[in-house]
Amino acid sequence: MSCPEELKQWAAEVSIRLPNLSRTQAFVLAMYSYGMAVMGRCGQTHIALFLAGLMSKKPSTVRQRLREWTYEAEDKRGHKRRGIDVMACFTPLLRWIVSCWSSPQLVLALDVTYLGSRFMSLSVSVVYQGGAIPVAWYILSGEAKRPWHPLWVRLLNAIRDALPPELRVYVLTDRGLASKRLFQVIEQKGWFPLMRIRAQGKFRRPRAKTWRDLARFARPGMGVWCHEVIVFKGDPLRCQLLVYWDATYDEPCLILTTLPAPEVSHNIYPLRAWIESGFKDLKRGGLRWEQTKMTDPRRVERLWLVMAVALIWTATTDIPPTLASWIDDPLVDKVSWVTRGLLITLISMIQQYPIQRCDFAPHEQGLFGIQLKTYP
Repeated sequence: MSCPEELKQWAAEVSIRLPNLSRTQAFVLAMYSYGMAVMGRCGQTHIALFLAGLMSKKPSTVRQRLREWTYEAEDKRGHKRRGIDVMACFTPLLRWIVSCWSSPQLVLALDVTYLGSRFMSLSVSVVYQGGAIPVAWYILSGEAKRPWHPLWVRLLNAIRDALPPELRVYVLTDRGLASKRLFQVIEQKGWFPLMRIRAQGKFRRPRAKTWRDLARFARPGMGVWCHEVIVFKGDPLRCQLLVYWDATYDEPCLILTTLPAPEVSHNIYPLRAWIESGFKDLKRGGLRWEQTKMTDPRRVERLWLVMAVALIWTATTDIPPTLASWIDDPLVDKVSWVTRGLLITLISMIQQYPIQRCDFAPHEQGLFGIQLKTYP
């Protein structure tokens, strides 16, 4: 199958980064994600038409290859066919990102996103420059009713070996995921949880005997307060409690963490909002997952792997010399890095300029000094 040089190079990279995939599986993943990155959508028909025209192949043949890539092994044509084990891809996927990561710290966010009443996705994502890249996920049907905690544990276990001990890892969760069990799972892996909780229940200082109401303690306009406490009176947890209440908001922000008090900053947690932007990039703001016709959660999990690899493509697409005018122009910063990567890919193809890869460019040590006034 003839293909352009950029696609050949991308296929080689995907094969190296995801060694658990066969050569054929890696090539189809590279082809699928490349077409997705260029088209800016995840629909198989649009991608198949583009790739077929690019490689002088029949669109129906290409589309069938894309479709079967998401199938279970028993649903594929032929004998001795293999299905994609998505869970086995999480560690190498995160290792890929870490290998191109220049900062000594990395921020993960845990959250759930819905596709109407069809699907819900439990996602662990690397937050990056106002967006996020999913590195582990579990797709459930929209009507599924099952406990989430075991699934979060499986996802965190699946990526544990991808994070070297010298990398400082922060894990951000919203109020809907607050639990002592999840907090301790994160802590036991040597990472730093920042778990937002509701202003309910009681707390006390370690040497105090009197329990105080969280709701009455926080007050509008109070400054940042951080001390070691014991929370959850019925099932006590010893941790650091960070409380602040910006006067412009209707409610306080209460965060549990294991960070020592001198290292706690109230500007860390607002980065959790970036996973919300990341979900938008997967949907109407980028790859348009909401338009998928898939109905099987297992196939959607494989589609998410394609989308994650497509996001890595857009995040590591370097600005070519022909777009030097973009550098330091404030208008460029008004669009997400996903949109920017899609545009660079499209412009480079039109100008017939070789697409160059680059490393991720996370914020440096001053990451948490930025002023983010929001309660995501």
